[in-house]
Amino acid sequence: MTHSIDMNLALSDDEMHLYSRQILLEGWDIDAQEKIKLANILIVGCGGIGCSSAELLARAGVGQITLIDADTVEMSNLQRQIAYVAEDIGFYKAEVLAKRLKRINPHIRVLVETSKLDQHNAQQLIASQDLVLDGCDNFTTRYLVNQICKQANVPLISASAIGFQGQLLMVEGQSACYECLFPKQQHASESLRCADSGVLATTPNVMASLQAHHALLYLGLNNTALKQKLMLWDGLTLKQRIVAFEKDTDCPNCQAR
Repeated sequence: MTHSIDMNLALSDDEMHLYSRQILLEGWDIDAQEKIKLANILIVGCGGIGCSSAELLARAGVGQITLIDADTVEMSNLQRQIAYVAEDIGFYKAEVLAKRLKRINPHIRVLVETSKLDQHNAQQLIASQDLVLDGCDNFTTRYLVNQICKQANVPLISASAIGFQGQLLMVEGQSACYECLFPKQQHASESLRCADSGVLATTPNVMASLQAHHALLYLGLNNTALKQKLMLWDGLTLKQRIVAFEKDTDCPNCQAR
């Protein structure tokens, strides 16, 4: 689903009004707003993290958002996935979310893929992006996104949420990657999913807000606050800590890069 809109650099009067509270920010102003208007991002997974990140970035004015998710809305999703309501059950998440984003902000372009991201389409989808946001709930896709982003030199902000806890990190340029921190042979258990372990309604939405926030910092201000760093958020104690990590000399992705 493609929407043809005017993607000129200059902000229209309506856009200036819509984004006025951001433009007022010292250090952001019109320059940063125009940068995010011209940005292309890919959101992998339209679940608890992806649907909230997408909505926040649409409201903020990111010019083109591509959504990929092969799943349809289920009753159990409604507990935490704030883009969906009961009437959406059975419909593709990506299509429902895209319609919502266009109602929220008619000035942006939204593209939809209702297929699974895999070896056949990952390179094509990722290579043209300015930034990839991963919020999927399976390790196979997570490792593939990391691999292709590294190969194509496309920045990645990866977020996860399970139970009461969340994690967030950024891969950019020559930095260490997701697999440096979580070697595939040690962290590929697909049992660590919300469907199996449970998740509080608020946890993925907290992580989505942090992911979207970091995306805006990067796209508008070239801020890479979590590059080669892992943010750990604990929803029981409300404590947050950031841990730096280094490249793994045995990481197959970084060696290939």
